[in-house]
Amino acid sequence: MSKSSSISSFYKHTPKERLQLVKEIADLSDEECELLQKSGSLPLESADRMIENVIGVFPLPFAIAVNFLINDRDYLIPMVIEEPSVVAAASYAAKMVRDGGGFHASSTPPVMVGQIQVVGVKDPYAGKMKVIQAKEEILKKANDQDPVLVSAGGGAKDLDARVINTTQGPMLIAELHVDCRDAMGANAVNTMAEAVAPIVEKVTGGRVYLRIISNLATKRLVRAWCMVPKEAVGGEEVVDGVVNACAFAAADPFRAATHNKGILNGIIGVVMATCNDHRAIEAGAHAYAVKNGHYTSLSTWEKNENGDLVGSIELPMAVGLIGGAVRTHPIAKIAVKILGVKTANELGEVLAAVGLAQNLGALRALASEGIQRGHMSLHARNIAVAAGATGELIDLVAEKMVQEKKIRMDRAQELIEQHMKTGKT
Repeated sequence: MSKSSSISSFYKHTPKERLQLVKEIADLSDEECELLQKSGSLPLESADRMIENVIGVFPLPFAIAVNFLINDRDYLIPMVIEEPSVVAAASYAAKMVRDGGGFHASSTPPVMVGQIQVVGVKDPYAGKMKVIQAKEEILKKANDQDPVLVSAGGGAKDLDARVINTTQGPMLIAELHVDCRDAMGANAVNTMAEAVAPIVEKVTGGRVYLRIISNLATKRLVRAWCMVPKEAVGGEEVVDGVVNACAFAAADPFRAATHNKGILNGIIGVVMATCNDHRAIEAGAHAYAVKNGHYTSLSTWEKNENGDLVGSIELPMAVGLIGGAVRTHPIAKIAVKILGVKTANELGEVLAAVGLAQNLGALRALASEGIQRGHMSLHARNIAVAAGATGELIDLVAEKMVQEKKIRMDRAQELIEQHMKTGKT
């Protein structure tokens, strides 16, 4: 992106004005802009080819988080989400982080694990050794399934095997390590796992049952970190509040679950916009949070010697830019264009930064004015609309409910009726 993502008062513009700004920065065509403004942007025929039993499409808000500077590059962040305050919090947090030089991110190679479950092996540990001995044959068979992936530098790169104890007795698990390049990899990995199963059965003397990818992608990690000047975050007292909130999440799984949900608010918004598999991302993230036997925070926030806030995050990120709906859904293609990412690794790094930003936004609010202030203001608008308010009356009713701290359907209806009678709320 050649233009800055730092856009002052982006939220104050109308949807058409916002789209025009994004059009200029991301070089969208008139046709792409028109598609974004249609509530039925996914043709029914396309939806019918994506999944089974289609009867329609379900639109969600498509928004842009601004101010993101990641690895010294500006990004506009497309997000698809229904929850109020998420986009605003991410944009505000990114602005604070920008004052400290922006986000820094890195990633490991895009390696996914395919598991082959073997039962009935008389000597499981000897079977493990036999699988390892057959490594060359197994990897060749796996790579024969996807010459295109191999020609792009990917493919099955390694093989491992483990013996696990289960309620059904010991099982031997052979594991393919597959570099998926710019794909999420489920189809390629599953195909390879199925292809090598007969070889695994032959060398172990056991019976293969499951042959499938693992969504705990511990070999496909993304990391992001940042420094936020204490002045930008609201002072050293707020820094201390954020650090203490993070310590709470690190020690208590009840808090950690909500803490990590906040991180995923940002990540899943982008994953949805690009039509990646958000279920796989969430499953992997939560499983990774308990990798040490205790469910804990995916992020860490500390105070440095200057009193500034320093944050970091690490989690698995199995996303792709090819395959699935990423290349077939018309809005997903526009979302990727707006992001401007060129590889799956770059997309993963952006997602890590977005998750850290979302986490910062939530923790700062919790440590200062409380999470409800911004969230309930937006929630009040939804209640006003549901109660029947239209036009300028939506904001009038919402503002009154927030002032009264009575954000309820019955109160919204009372205010609307009062306005109809007197012209006032």
